[in-house]
Amino acid sequence: MDSPKAVIYARVSSMGERQSTERQVADLRRYASATGLDVVAVYEEKASGARTDREQLAACREFLESGGAQHLLVTELSRLGRSLRQVLEVVDELTARGINIFFQAQGLNTIVDGKPDATVKTMVSMFGAFAELERTTIVDRLQSGRRVAIEQGRFSPGRPKGATLSKEKLLAR
Repeated sequence: MDSPKAVIYARVSSMGERQSTERQVADLRRYASATGLDVVAVYEEKASGARTDREQLAACREFLESGGAQHLLVTELSRLGRSLRQVLEVVDELTARGINIFFQAQGLNTIVDGKPDATVKTMVSMFGAFAELERTTIVDRLQSGRRVAIEQGRFSPGRPKGATLSKEKLLAR
């Protein structure tokens, strides 16, 4: 008998080289191996969890909904989204199709013994609300830091204004 199929979805917020999905993928591959799941696809993304137009998450959902796998593995609930509505949309849609979502950090499976777990849905709602609160806190912290930097003259919001060369010198180039 074939092993149940799983996909991994990993996301980091930072576009630069400062963050990587490597650790998430490695952790989830270890989990899959230990539990007898066959990882058939990995979707990795560098995008804010607040965005609703994440291409890799959309591709992952499409693959799952087409029957490509029965399990979605993510390291933590906030990888699916930073708003409770986003997270619940993904969880409700996939669970209704019989696809289990495993949240590693929380140790939760949305389907237990072949049926959706109501207790897990409640937990997902709570953790989703916490993810949304965390996103709000991050935004508040960034805005506060900008205000202080502006007050201290260390930050000038917006783009630099105008060219530094005269019109004649600029056209002569």
